[in-house]
Amino acid sequence: MPNDPVMLLSFINMKLRDEYSSLDDLCDGFQVDKNEILDKLEKINYFYDKTQNQFK
Repeated sequence: MPNDPVMLLSFINMKLRDEYSSLDDLCDGFQVDKNEILDKLEKINYFYDKTQNQFK
């Protein structure tokens, strides 16, 4: 998983769009801490939208 927040945003949104039905499923699949992802992306002002299953 990319370490750079902007690259992480692109990677996560692509995976959510193409392969995972939720952020929880993605985190389980990659065995990563959901809060770590949320924190990294919040620092660049992106927040998870459950209804659209993407960070915006």
